[in-house]
Formats: sequence, C-alpha cells, structure tokens
Amino acid sequence: MSDEVVLVSFWTSPFGLRVKIALEEKGIEYQYKEEDLFNKSSFLLDLNPVHKKVPVLIHNGKVICESLPILQYIDEVWKDKSPLLPSDPYRRAQARFWADFIDKKIYAACKKVWMSKREDQETAKRKLIEIFKLLEGELGDKPYFGGDNFGLVDIALVPFYNRFYTLEKFGNFSIEAECPLLVAWVKRFIKKESVSKCLQDPEKLYEFVVKLNKMFGVE
Repeated sequence: MSDEVVLVSFWTSPFGLRVKIALEEKGIEYQYKEEDLFNKSSFLLDLNPVHKKVPVLIHNGKVICESLPILQYIDEVWKDKSPLLPSDPYRRAQARFWADFIDKKIYAACKKVWMSKREDQETAKRKLIEIFKLLEGELGDKPYFGGDNFGLVDIALVPFYNRFYTLEKFGNFSIEAECPLLVAWVKRFIKKESVSKCLQDPEKLYEFVVKLNKMFGVE
C-alpha cells in the first residue's frame, strides 16, 4: 500500500514552501490542497484547532502541524534519501537551534520592514540586516548551513528569498550589498530542481503584500 500524503497550505506561505521543498527533494508523491487563510475552512480548523494555521501535513490519516515538526517528521519517516539533519547529535542540535532562530526572527522582521510606517522602517530594516548578518556568520565559507550538503537550516531559510524583492522595494536597499554571503548562498541553493520548481514569483508576492498593506491601512 502506497503512502497517502496531503499538504494543506496557502500559496504565499514560506512555511508551506519549506514542506514542498522537502517533499520534492525526497521524491515523495503528495497531493496539494490550497487553503484560503482569509476565509479558513472547517477542514483546516479541524486539522489544526490549536494554531488554525498552515502548513498541515496529513500522512496516512495522521496530522502533523507547523513546518519544523513536519520537516523533522518527513526526515524521520523517509530517511533513506536526502537526510535533512546530520547524524551527529551535536550538529543535529545546532541545526535545530538555527532553524528555530529563523522561525522566531525572520518572518516577524520581514513583516516589520514592509508593514512599518515610514518613520519606523529604518529601524526595522537595520534589525533585519542584523539578523541576516548573524546567519552569514553561521554560514561562513560553507556551501550550505549543513556543510557540503543542504539540510534543515537551508530549507527553513530559503523560502524567504522570494521576499527579498519585496523587502528591497519597501526598504529601498540592496540585500546583496548588505549581505553578499547570504545572497551567494541563495544563488547556489535555488539551482536545485527541488527548490526552483517550488519558488513563488517575487513580483506576485510583492503585489500581494501591497494589497495586504492597504487592507490593514499601512501606506
């Protein structure tokens, strides 16, 4: 009997994109179900009654919520191909630390850049650059955060590449000029087929954020 795998997400979600990339990299067949986060279905609310968010993975009827637990579940269940976490316990702990750091810091920092009033935008931009530079320090001269092979931290971070265009438009700055190591890493990473086929259109994302800002009265 083959596995039944369903991913429930929303097209702009960087967290759902993480799961797509992991599934593609491991060659796992799955069904994708788009959820409208502005009109959440009872299906989603039943699946994730705690956070009421995407992504949600359904594997043979079992429900797993939140992107990092989903990525680790995928890695443990389909462990024969493209491991996302190293076998060494210390390196595995470090990878989980940095993935958690990205989870807690990046999305909120990005939103502050494109949703802040003009007088607060410079502060928001500086804080985001500080976070990116911390990640550059961890990356160093390695091809990927996991060393020679990409893994959990890379997958946790790369979906935010789609938002670089939006950040630069709103913040009026160049991420490559501020963080060249990070952009070089992105350019290596997006050449992978499992990544490139999942990436969203940066201009379409920018248009979505502009509409979202208007909804919330941010000009």
